[in-house]
Amino acid sequence: MPVDFHLSPSEEGIRQAAAGFAAGPLKDAKRTYMRYQHHHERFQSTRPIYHQAVAGGLIKGQIPPHLGGAGGSLTEAVLLVEEMYRVEPAASLTIFSTGLGLTPMNLTGRPEHREFLEPFLSGEGEPLASMVFSEPGGVANWLEKGAPGLNTTATLEGDEWVLNGEKIWATNSAGWNFEGADLQCVVCRTTTPSSDEPTDAIMILLVTIADIKRNFPGAFEVLRHVSTAGHTACSGPHIKYTNLKVPAKNVLCPPGTGAPIVLGAFDCTAVLVGAMSVGIMRAAFDAALAFAKGDNRRGAADLLTRQAVADLLSGIKMQTEACRALTWKAANCLENGPGDYNARRELALAAKIYCSDACTKAVTDAVNVVGITAYDADQPFADLLNTAMVLPIFDGGNVGIRRRHMQELMLSKDYDAWASTYGPSK
Repeated sequence: MPVDFHLSPSEEGIRQAAAGFAAGPLKDAKRTYMRYQHHHERFQSTRPIYHQAVAGGLIKGQIPPHLGGAGGSLTEAVLLVEEMYRVEPAASLTIFSTGLGLTPMNLTGRPEHREFLEPFLSGEGEPLASMVFSEPGGVANWLEKGAPGLNTTATLEGDEWVLNGEKIWATNSAGWNFEGADLQCVVCRTTTPSSDEPTDAIMILLVTIADIKRNFPGAFEVLRHVSTAGHTACSGPHIKYTNLKVPAKNVLCPPGTGAPIVLGAFDCTAVLVGAMSVGIMRAAFDAALAFAKGDNRRGAADLLTRQAVADLLSGIKMQTEACRALTWKAANCLENGPGDYNARRELALAAKIYCSDACTKAVTDAVNVVGITAYDADQPFADLLNTAMVLPIFDGGNVGIRRRHMQELMLSKDYDAWASTYGPSK
């Protein structure tokens, strides 16, 4: 079978549409939200952009057709992410985090939960979804036997589940008005597990804004808005559930079935973080190249004629191309193979780890190309670096989670190193 990196008409159409949205609504987003001092106010100011994303099909496009959506392949999603992220990461992350919030429902695909998807299929309003997983103190060891595990618990009382605990870093979890997202997929543990195996306790509950309004005041609350170095117009606050009651029908994954869905969702987003990295690297390269072609630092020729500058730029360009190729391969392989799921999953992990690590280096190299001028806040490089620095540590940190998952795969007695490229070796 030939290796062909030419985009299909559908894929090229997705890429061009994403580039058009980036050049339109996203282009001046920062100019709008930077008028506000506080990050949560900046987040709220992006609501009109999100409205345009909904109307343009960017939310419905993150739901597969069998559930009523218009979603395409993971490769198409990768193209979308790169084009949007290179222009405006913060507003883009809000859009794609709704996709992550819907991913557990996409993976389970149960028709009885279709009602929860209706706001995201209508093409109207500004519905937000959130996958509510991370907790204060971290979740790197959430499935370790003998450890405390998740602090967020669910207790069955009659025909209702009662939710208690605290979460943090879950993008969109508080909604536009900080009273709760339209839909939260809350990862928690039952207080009555069937065994002492941590995975047997993990479940996923669906919490809607309507559920929150039916509860007493304070059942859902924002404890703190987290200000971040990059993505300064996003919302991932510290939230708390206090005896929040939801109907039994809101169980997306019963106890014992939640962990594989959580891991599967983050396998998909691992590939998307690879694309985010490529978008940032591309923006850094373009800005540094333009500077090197247009500035001579008081010399007789443009900077690009200097070997040291050309070496740095060529390095950024090669790393960007390599990361894009890895991300495209990971996206295609995760959906289509070859290899079993573990082999395909390994490439997704590799895309997240390799590309995010490469991104921080690429932006730093771009800063070195430009020199002290890069420190000027009117230049894009500080924002790019602040955005890049989170890529290795969010969506499952590379050191604490993602590399450990690769380690687990390699330790398996059935590990087949090159199956994702050549198919099973036996």
